[in-house]
Amino acid sequence: MGFKIFVVAMMVGFIAAAQISLASTVPAFLWAPGFSSVESKESVNYQIMSPKDLANSVLSQGGWSDLLCSERKNERPVDLAVVFVGRELHSSDVAGNKHADPALLNLLKDSFTKTNFSMAFPYVATSEEETMENLLVSSFKEACGHGLGVANVAFLESCSIEGGDFQKLANLHSVHDHLVSRMEKRTKGETDLVVLCHGGFQSLKELDQPFPESEILTEVMSSVEQSGAKYAALYVSDPFKSIHYPGYRELERFLADDAAKNGSASPKVCDEVCKLKSSLLEGVLVGIVLLLILVSGLCCMMGIDTPTRFEAPQEN
Repeated sequence: MGFKIFVVAMMVGFIAAAQISLASTVPAFLWAPGFSSVESKESVNYQIMSPKDLANSVLSQGGWSDLLCSERKNERPVDLAVVFVGRELHSSDVAGNKHADPALLNLLKDSFTKTNFSMAFPYVATSEEETMENLLVSSFKEACGHGLGVANVAFLESCSIEGGDFQKLANLHSVHDHLVSRMEKRTKGETDLVVLCHGGFQSLKELDQPFPESEILTEVMSSVEQSGAKYAALYVSDPFKSIHYPGYRELERFLADDAAKNGSASPKVCDEVCKLKSSLLEGVLVGIVLLLILVSGLCCMMGIDTPTRFEAPQEN
């Protein structure tokens, strides 16, 4: 009986741990229509990996080492490597969460299944100290050894990337102009790297309402295809950051000062980091309760004095 209680407690604990793991990990998808020379490949890596492990897998298994690191420029299969960092998806959303944007999931599914070369990484752990885009770019540099061997690196202003003399892009229109310009100036065999982060695209009519991530990704991929460049794309989500835009620092400072002056006592909103910590605390409390149940069951079983043998009835 005690062993059964132990097994049940372990199973419930594993289920709770799995839920916490899904809540604290994000998915990543890699597809490369430009890899026309390689055989069709579609793979899924179910290991829980860090952003650095993801970058190494993209370089080694995804073939990006030939794009970002290799000095053999004449043999590079694509002209453009695109990294898009989203802010919406969790690993649980890929498994069918009703709160996820179906348009975004369908777009990623079509990109994964309809290209010649694609890979999926459902469980990528995030960091609370650094942004996903900065971790990926720094990991690419470290893995390449001598820095990135690309002709041009550009990233959106909403991305937080440290170091490097990179070109900054202001909005979606500037991204389109950059792609067209680089397609005209790029020499044969060169590869460009573009890093885009959702959050820097705001609606022109209502500044407080950003475009849906599915529309932004669709526009970006449409601009890439219209430029005529052969490309490889990496999508990875990073929803655990509170995004601060450089252009809105004055507005944030004004709102903070105004709130301090008015002494407003409005309740704080629980962001993604708060939700993650609450999920971890919930898992710890559930584990403690299960442990108490297990110990109580074992004590009850040990307190029962059941005879090991029974005497046979005597015949008259």
